[in-house]
Amino acid sequence: MVRDSRVGSDSSLIVFAGGGTGGHLYPALALADALRGRVPRVRFLFFATDRGIDHRVLERVDAELFRQNLPPLRGAPWRWPGALAALRRACRACRSCFASDRPGVVIGTGGLSSVPAVLEARRADVPVALLNPDAVPGRANRLLARLAEAVFAQWEDTAAHLPRGVNVLACGCPIRAAFFQVNRRAAIDRFRLRHDRKTLLVTGASQGARSINEAVMASLAGLGRFSDWQVLHLTGDLDLARVQAAYRHCDLPAVVLPFTHDMPLALCAADLVVSRAGASTLAEISAVGVPSVLMPYPFHRDMHQLANARCLERVGAARIVKDAINPAINGPALLAVLEELMVDDDTRQAMAAAARRGGQAGAAETIADAVWALARRQEGGSPRVASRRVEQTCAPAR
Repeated sequence: MVRDSRVGSDSSLIVFAGGGTGGHLYPALALADALRGRVPRVRFLFFATDRGIDHRVLERVDAELFRQNLPPLRGAPWRWPGALAALRRACRACRSCFASDRPGVVIGTGGLSSVPAVLEARRADVPVALLNPDAVPGRANRLLARLAEAVFAQWEDTAAHLPRGVNVLACGCPIRAAFFQVNRRAAIDRFRLRHDRKTLLVTGASQGARSINEAVMASLAGLGRFSDWQVLHLTGDLDLARVQAAYRHCDLPAVVLPFTHDMPLALCAADLVVSRAGASTLAEISAVGVPSVLMPYPFHRDMHQLANARCLERVGAARIVKDAINPAINGPALLAVLEELMVDDDTRQAMAAAARRGGQAGAAETIADAVWALARRQEGGSPRVASRRVEQTCAPAR
């Protein structure tokens, strides 16, 4: 359960800094689970955002949530003073928190909401680590990388995008243990799907993806010909009614939901996935071993989702469909790839095997060992032992 005030305790405190998207939160939760398995009395505090997704994701977790209202540092210049003032207020709040309840380590997970806690951790001489699951680091992680003892990356590609001298360790992306403990029969039953049909999972990640929803809706006439398939479609809150209405006029059986906390089961039920290419989503797809058709988010300036998708494409685990935003273009492009894969069991099986080979099942445990070594060093443990442990379990990215 999320608590919005600090709770004093003599147990160790680990701070996670970052939020606003599932990609900034889910790897942190997986790492928190691994840490709790090692240190049962460990406490967690999330310096996140005041967006609804942060509360929705963290409400099931035994952690404290500090909400930060941080307007983006972009847009019209006259908005910058207000954004900078909010950033200074957040820094003061972090400073006050750390003075009264000093953490063992602060872990930045990306985004503007990670900046105050990481800056104040360095000011207080608290060890800092960064989680960077994306192939191309975001602006916050590029800014903060030199302040970190280690940057834990999913792919070796990341090192080329960070300053030289930064300790980049390619360990994979932490994901929840549930992704390795799934059962297909239970997964099919959970979503009331049919066991005698193959399942196409459509997901736009934690908040949905309108252009994916529209591309699939534009493809439904063609997809309706696949009488041995069914669809599990996660729409996000805003498009639920529209997508439900579209399936009512289609012969393809479908279960349409806005969101699910049971993504391990959703992926286990799937024989093929249509998805964005967020880093944690791709790590989850690889862990379960599902072939995927990826439509990377098209509006990021650095196109980091495209870089993520290419990491799976080049090992044969995924196909990429460019998101042209226009459903009249996206629909036929997506349908052409789906028609090929939905009839070719051998290709899907080969893609699934490639996905499993690319997954790093021990990422959460590996990073937890390294993070706990940093926290122990804060308490007087041996940094030499910590360093050897990291080098043995994480490959230096360069």
